[in-house]
Amino acid sequence: MSSKKNNNKIIVVLGTTASGKTKLGVDLAYKFNGEIISADSRQVYKGMDVGTGKDLREYCFEIPNAKAQMPNQCQSSNAKKCKTIKIPYHLIDIVNPNTKFSLAKYQKLAFRAISDILKRGKTPIIVGGTGLYLQAVVDNYNLNGAKPDKGLREELEKRSAEELFLELKKINSKFVERLNDSEKKNKRRLIRYIEVMQNKSGGGIANPTGFPIPKKYDFLLLGLTWPKEVLKERIYKRLVDRLERENMVDEIKKLHEEGVSWKRLESFGLEYKYISLYLEDKLSYEEMVEKLNVATRQFSKKQMTWFGRWEKQGRKIVWVENEKEAEKLTEKFLK
Repeated sequence: MSSKKNNNKIIVVLGTTASGKTKLGVDLAYKFNGEIISADSRQVYKGMDVGTGKDLREYCFEIPNAKAQMPNQCQSSNAKKCKTIKIPYHLIDIVNPNTKFSLAKYQKLAFRAISDILKRGKTPIIVGGTGLYLQAVVDNYNLNGAKPDKGLREELEKRSAEELFLELKKINSKFVERLNDSEKKNKRRLIRYIEVMQNKSGGGIANPTGFPIPKKYDFLLLGLTWPKEVLKERIYKRLVDRLERENMVDEIKKLHEEGVSWKRLESFGLEYKYISLYLEDKLSYEEMVEKLNVATRQFSKKQMTWFGRWEKQGRKIVWVENEKEAEKLTEKFLK
């Protein structure tokens, strides 16, 4: 299906870790002339493939009897039959792991990718589970108004996360209500929020009610979810596959050998944190697997909490159970 007549419509596929977002997003892109824009805060980094679940082989489709060159991402024993086309993707593998990457940078590049895809008559399909990245684009957060204030930052750095949170609450109590537990404890993020809100030229920050969506964009949000026990099994199975079949430990070992510090790797959380601790001999292999499995399940719960809060703020998410349902909704939306 061509999207030339739908140059303002954007599909969003969201869900928890291990929910199957990538596969659904790629399938929709294949059937509706689309391109993928990743909304994952870790997939932007080069070399972090297995741990972030880039699943680049899933971007390939086989067409019987097609005489096409095999895409580079398909050059593996697990994708011998993938020899035809590759769904284009954006905001994957764009910076080195030692490079800082901000929410504002993501938003800027995402809007640029959306514009580019629409100009070429295709459908942008945003796929990911990083709630903050998704909301920054869909709700058009105002993130670029205030320039860094070095003096203020130095002053705020001396305070604890708890003190920063209370300061932010004084400035904008309604905004504070939207923060999750992780954000409330993240000093760097709290400092930036305060910095922008105190800057007169900033005009505000991350405020869905204060910064309406550009009218030229119309979003359909499709959410993937599973029963608790099913998701639990999917998370564990994927973890075992990554460890035993996809060499996830070797990937992280290689990143460290190439100059990414253990501290930096641990800061990425989940796979990168616990496998780094194992490689540093701070955890046994069995402890690493157990702790990582539990942490991933807890992370999936936080993702669902984020999406639930987003819905309470007024954002409609259509939760689908299978690909056919998602296809019907997408087809109707794009008409």
